[in-house]
Amino acid sequence: MTTVVVTAAVIEQDGCVLVTRRLKGSHLEGYWEFPGGKCDPGETLAACLARELHEELGVAAFVGDEILSVTHTYSDRVIELHFFRCSLTGNPVPQLGQEMQWARRGELGGLRLPPADAELVELLTRQA
Repeated sequence: MTTVVVTAAVIEQDGCVLVTRRLKGSHLEGYWEFPGGKCDPGETLAACLARELHEELGVAAFVGDEILSVTHTYSDRVIELHFFRCSLTGNPVPQLGQEMQWARRGELGGLRLPPADAELVELLTRQA
């Protein structure tokens, strides 16, 4: 089974966390997620996340500390997922037609997020 290395950003502003909705036709379409994406071969985790945030949200990002790393097995792939604290330069604007929202930490548990995000959601909700 293929292992895919993925990065995701935890971006907080005014007590809320930025989440975007996965596009139709993508793996786990319609789920909310922390913005980010797949690493290209030879790309560092920080470079991957900065590139993905620019491509998806049209912003420059400062990639901070890694909060959590998890490995999750789906039916067709294994995801090695790295969550980083990030701050943005400018206001995020969806570049791919995806929905975006700022959710309070306590609201994250009520959103349909990928199973791989469960441990992070639990961590963030505990700290709310």
